[in-house]
Amino acid sequence: MQAIKRILVIIDPSQKEQLALERAQLIAGITEAELHLLVCENRQDHTQLLERLCAGLEAEGLNASSTQTWQSNVTDTIVKIQRHEECGLVVKQHLPDSVLRKALLTPDDWKLLRYCPAPVLMVKTAEPWMRGSVLAAVDVGNHDDQHHVLHGAIVRHAAEIAEMINGQLHVVSAHPAPMLSAGNPVYQLSQNIAASYVQEADIYVSRYGLRADQLHIEEGPADVLIPKVAKQIGASLTVIGTVARKGISGALIGNTAEVVLDQLRSDVLVLKPDDMLAHLEEMLEK
Repeated sequence: MQAIKRILVIIDPSQKEQLALERAQLIAGITEAELHLLVCENRQDHTQLLERLCAGLEAEGLNASSTQTWQSNVTDTIVKIQRHEECGLVVKQHLPDSVLRKALLTPDDWKLLRYCPAPVLMVKTAEPWMRGSVLAAVDVGNHDDQHHVLHGAIVRHAAEIAEMINGQLHVVSAHPAPMLSAGNPVYQLSQNIAASYVQEADIYVSRYGLRADQLHIEEGPADVLIPKVAKQIGASLTVIGTVARKGISGALIGNTAEVVLDQLRSDVLVLKPDDMLAHLEEMLEK
């Protein structure tokens, strides 16, 4: 997070409170990152709003600039400006879609999480981050290189933010239910599976000095456990990742981040591994 030099903030003129801007201002105040404000609209001129917001940020000692533009849709607009302005983080307020709308159309925020080459922070609440808990959601039982690198990045970012806000880091990982037919005896008993996952998580326990009550390894689906633990610890932010299986259409994001986005009460930071980012960059160049 400290390495981010420029943040793209999505401004929604229809909202009285600009929650995304408040979060971005907090981050920029600590990291000294520049802020670029974006209104995705071509129906009404919001120049005065953007100028007023930028003036307020500059009065606080922050560097700010702005754009109002529109491409074919919200995601394309955000991604184009993110690339043009070379922003290392996108911050957007998340407004949940109705169940019916999600059944008929892919929500814009889901598309943004899939296709944005930069990490995306979805802001859901006005609650302050300071001295709050930060939850890093990983799958320590997955040993392929792509997941291993991504999990390290998730916990590292969560730890950096926890330090930044004088908060507390927590790590959660769901493990599968036991299967008597499993070839590996470890997976035949729940306590053995849990012990195996705890052992795999020891790298984070050692590196970040986690206490027992800061490590949450339980049986069940990740999309159920993550919101449960986040609620239990009163998480201010949940950091989660997505890994593509077969191109973008096979992204795990459909099973994790998209599913928990509306369930979580906390803000959500979504990260991607470097090879997926490279694939996205390649797609966008075409």
